[in-house]
Amino acid sequence: MRATIRSIKAMKHKGRKIAMVTAYDATSAAIVERAGVPVVLVGDSLGNVMLGHGDTLPVTMDDMIHHVKAVVRGTEKVHVVADLPFMSYQASVEDAVRNSGRMLQEGGAQSVKLEGGRRLAGTVERIVGAGIPVMGHIGFTPQSVNQIGGYRVQGKTTSAAEALVEDAVSLETAGAYAVVLELVAAPVARLITERLSIPTIGIGAGVHCDGQVQVLHDVLGLLPEPRKHARRYAEIADAMAQAVAQYAGDVQSGRFPTDAESFCTEESILAELAEDILQQQTA
Repeated sequence: MRATIRSIKAMKHKGRKIAMVTAYDATSAAIVERAGVPVVLVGDSLGNVMLGHGDTLPVTMDDMIHHVKAVVRGTEKVHVVADLPFMSYQASVEDAVRNSGRMLQEGGAQSVKLEGGRRLAGTVERIVGAGIPVMGHIGFTPQSVNQIGGYRVQGKTTSAAEALVEDAVSLETAGAYAVVLELVAAPVARLITERLSIPTIGIGAGVHCDGQVQVLHDVLGLLPEPRKHARRYAEIADAMAQAVAQYAGDVQSGRFPTDAESFCTEESILAELAEDILQQQTA
């Protein structure tokens, strides 16, 4: 049985920190689940780390559903959260409800995540009213990068901090079961976490959040440039490059494949085949 929004919310009240990691395919999702992580986010960050875009804006609903389905197929126990991509929910509440439903009905996700605070509270309320769990996302919101003017820490002034608190409270009131705080000044994230009864999930928001989310590629060292808010727990990119280079060298030198990687057949079959070829040649 998969983790539910009820079990995720209970973790906050029990004082258990929530670990959430992104995944975009069945193989990596299965590994994350095996590691004991209870929540997997299929983030629109796949635009950057999987599809080669410079930001998340080009990601479509079809892109997201394709990857959500793969993650769901690769897992059995994790709660799968699907990001709603840019312009899948901003134009109208009807779009938001319809596309949220697609993430569950077609993708198999258990909940959706969208970016925005008070201005989207009504939308969140409608989606939740349709029976679809919603995780909020405030602070730095990547889909608004052009409006924000770059990757900037949020909540550094009194007015900005107050606005973030109001955003968080409005999302909880609208029915969100958790809120991601991205690039939020740590003291502000602490205030929000203490104010809300639902979990806060930080990314670049300090230690006092109820949980943390990281991009798997950052955790594994698959991206070339480390980020301040991430910790690299391995250098998998180096190991992968080394392994592929060794393979290529073995192919070029004739060391791969060997008999150990080859398949054989019975000598009698080979003899019969050779006889058949000889007869064809002399016919």
